[in-house]
Amino acid sequence: MEEQQYIEQEESSIDFGQIFAAIKKRKRLYYKVLPIVFVLACVYVLGLPNYYNCEVKLSPELSTKRSTSSLSALASQFGMNLGTGATGSEALFPTLYPDLMNSTDFKASLFNIPVHKKDSTRMMSYYDYMAKEQKKSWWGAAISAPFKLLGSMFGKKDTIDQHKVDPFMLTKEQTKIVQAIDKKVVCDVDKKTMVITINVTDQDPLIAATMADSVQQRLQNFITDYRTKKAKIDLEYNRKLFKEAKARYDKARQLYASFSDANQDIILESVRTKLTDLENEMQLQFNNYNSIAQQLQLAEAKVQEETPAFTTLQSATVPVKKAGPARSKMVLIFLFLAFLGTTVYILHKENQLKPLLGL
Repeated sequence: MEEQQYIEQEESSIDFGQIFAAIKKRKRLYYKVLPIVFVLACVYVLGLPNYYNCEVKLSPELSTKRSTSSLSALASQFGMNLGTGATGSEALFPTLYPDLMNSTDFKASLFNIPVHKKDSTRMMSYYDYMAKEQKKSWWGAAISAPFKLLGSMFGKKDTIDQHKVDPFMLTKEQTKIVQAIDKKVVCDVDKKTMVITINVTDQDPLIAATMADSVQQRLQNFITDYRTKKAKIDLEYNRKLFKEAKARYDKARQLYASFSDANQDIILESVRTKLTDLENEMQLQFNNYNSIAQQLQLAEAKVQEETPAFTTLQSATVPVKKAGPARSKMVLIFLFLAFLGTTVYILHKENQLKPLLGL
């Protein structure tokens, strides 16, 4: 029994000497395959356009509770109590910012951003840059050229003006640009620290930095508009009431002043009663005007209170070094795969692959 197990172990053991001998026997195949793969890999990686990366980091106001100390202090001066027990809930939490930036509306809003290349002063929209100024690999351009020609000859043309952007009904060209932006502009939020990272990749370093800064500003503006929308509506309403109250007070004051000047020497009781009524009406309108003026001040303070604060941890800067492609690494990967494939082929031809795999 032990002899049988020993024989089976000997048969199943890997003979590295035979494997090395098989590889050495066909070593000339490496001399043929590896140089060819090296040349083809160089041609491939040299045809890839360079790209640059710009990263922006910012930290938003995290607390969903508003600090009402200053607002309450202002209200207390007017004898009003806002209460500090109620807390607001934040519907647009930072973890939803990537979904916001992935929306078609947000990407389409980037079309009209003015940009220019680092080696040029010619201004253009980001849409025109994406549509006309993107470099392609030589084989990609060669493959797409015939299809582009056929499409221009037999394809249906869009009846919608390319310069008019309607997120509800984008043209085919605009849809392609939106898909390209989806790969170039990426937003990520750290769920632990809630730090927002905006990463922009582009073939031009200056445009990468310009877009990173523009996307940051647009995201901040959108969040600010969202957070202050209700407070701004209340502010506009209070301004309207203030304007109407002031007009009524001015009218009541003028009526009182005119009637008082015209009846200074008259001592009739009816005149005095009329003068008292006008004075009371003027005082009533003044009290109403003063109350609405206080509410207007509170509404203005509320807008300031609701405006979120952002701390920029890393601002946009023009990258100096390219982010890719890593041509040397890609060539080494190609050579490694060619070496591995050639070795497998040799072992298969020399009947050494099955023992190596234990078959």
